[in-house]
Amino acid sequence: MAEPALFETYNRAPLRFERGEGVWLTTESGERYMDFAAGIAVNSLGHAHPHLVAALKDQADKLWHLSNLYDVPGQEKLARRLTEATFADRVFFTNSGAEALEASIKTARRYQYAKGHPERFHIITFEGAFHGRTLAAIAAGGQPKYLEGFGPKVQGFDQVPFGDLDAVKAAITEATAAILIEPIQGEGGLRLASKEFLHALRQLCDEHGLLLILDEVQCGVGRTCKFFAHEWAGITPDIMAVAKGIGGGFPLGACLATEEAASGMKPGTHGTTYGGNPLAMSVGNAVLDVVLADGFLEHVQDVALVFRQGLEGLKDRFPDVIEEIRGDGLMLGIKAKVANTELLMAMREEHLLGVPAGDNVIRLLPPLTVTAEEAREGLARIERAAGSLSKSTLRKTA
Repeated sequence: MAEPALFETYNRAPLRFERGEGVWLTTESGERYMDFAAGIAVNSLGHAHPHLVAALKDQADKLWHLSNLYDVPGQEKLARRLTEATFADRVFFTNSGAEALEASIKTARRYQYAKGHPERFHIITFEGAFHGRTLAAIAAGGQPKYLEGFGPKVQGFDQVPFGDLDAVKAAITEATAAILIEPIQGEGGLRLASKEFLHALRQLCDEHGLLLILDEVQCGVGRTCKFFAHEWAGITPDIMAVAKGIGGGFPLGACLATEEAASGMKPGTHGTTYGGNPLAMSVGNAVLDVVLADGFLEHVQDVALVFRQGLEGLKDRFPDVIEEIRGDGLMLGIKAKVANTELLMAMREEHLLGVPAGDNVIRLLPPLTVTAEEAREGLARIERAAGSLSKSTLRKTA
């Protein structure tokens, strides 16, 4: 057998998928799996959504890449739609969530610099956060397992406990530029920032001249039944990083900002070669056609209610396997009593895919197009998986 040619940076499942449709994936050998991982919340409209496929094929026949040396009409259209539907006035397009976070961090620092405060470059972040894999993003996340072995940590990130308002207040100094938070921590175990906490952060930013940055890379674009998760709290950020679901499976990210927050970003201060390419813009606009259509988010909410209630029922039935159901909308997590990897494997045996997370949690991130019937089928598979690990079930079959 030939030596592997890839970096050995992933612990991959021994599954090779050949095609997909909606919530279903099919392996090379013809086995069908329910995809409640959705490419880690990326395939927001499922696999091979016809509207996205048509948009990509149509654009592929015209132009793939131009660079940002020229006007890209698709960027102007998508940016206008995003600003009309959100708090933002300005948009910078990227290829990934990590790049969207980098742009957000640079925008916040540049804002303070342009205002005559170059000393204000520190950003307060939260324990358990995950903001990407670049050197700045792993420093912002602060998790030792991602920092180890890559040299000195990038300066300017001050971590405090998630949800601890007193710790946030204590961390604010003359060097603080912004506060960065995920409204729902994905990698950190589906932990929600309360509405009260988000309100308090907004107030602190206003009082101290700081910018509030939201990382909605995973929880945005309809995942919580609103366009963006912070809408539930009734607050607005100054800057927001977006990716994953906005591309529906095509690499696409964006940094959204108010006119004021983006005021320091002048020609030459930031850039990207591929970001905002015509292919990505065609797909991003097609995603918004679906997600912003009348009734779509109501559908997500209806299915999310069915799924959440079903998971709560399984928690009651298998208390030795499931400790807690977390999350919101179709961004849900099972905090397991057994090892989350053990439950994940049992689910895989039932041909259902999920995603591991911190705090012994399994993330369930089905496409937003999932039907109530498909949600119930997924619940039945989780039920069989939990039953196979439950001591009460094992006693009954002994």
